[in-house]
Amino acid sequence: MALAADRRTFATPLGRPLGFTRLGFGGVAVGSMFEPIGDAAAEATLSAAWDAGLRYFDTAPLYGRGRSERRIGRSLQARPRDAFVLSTKVGRLLAPGGNVKVRFDYSRDGVRRSFDESLARLGLDRVDILYVHDLELPTHGSAGALEAHWSDLTTGGGWRALAELRAAGVVDAIGLGVNDAAACEQVLAELDPDLFLLAGRYTLLEQAPLPGLLAACERRGVGVVIGGPFNSGVLVRPGGTFNYAAAPC
Repeated sequence: MALAADRRTFATPLGRPLGFTRLGFGGVAVGSMFEPIGDAAAEATLSAAWDAGLRYFDTAPLYGRGRSERRIGRSLQARPRDAFVLSTKVGRLLAPGGNVKVRFDYSRDGVRRSFDESLARLGLDRVDILYVHDLELPTHGSAGALEAHWSDLTTGGGWRALAELRAAGVVDAIGLGVNDAAACEQVLAELDPDLFLLAGRYTLLEQAPLPGLLAACERRGVGVVIGGPFNSGVLVRPGGTFNYAAAPC
């Protein structure tokens, strides 16, 4: 398939190249985050993505409170491990309970626990990329809350835990997965990311990160995965949403 043959290779710090197909699979929908989807439909969707040549799969504990990780893991367990690139995220912990509540935790212990729980849901012994999820002002609502979480990641040892997982070889690359280019710029200035997942901010409608963030990443050799290139639908269908809400006129 054309998509499978069209790879972009990213060299990781440990020297294992990651082969990204031009298009990847975002795991939000198979987690039933926006509308219910059954196991059979989720597996059919994942199989169709594989048959179309997609070999990069992204998920997170947030997506369906673990459902996306479990479904993607089941689908990929039957595939050759070196044939695909898989990413998941840290920053939220799922607290067992009636509705599986979610809480933020960017600390060292939180990162390690989140990663261990993700591996258990995925049924795999490693992932290729581990992103810090949603460490940005729009998610946390106030500068004070964001600063507290940033402190957990830095002085609280969260980023050190990520670096240790990378050094141990259970992840190949670490970075940040957000919707806000400013968050990526801060991480780029203060930490040592390998790549970013930037969702919704570099599309045919929005080019602001190009001269600043993307140029800086190119100079540093930091990779950028463009998430949400259609910005939740507005660029591909009439009445499509923008930032997961009704598109402004």
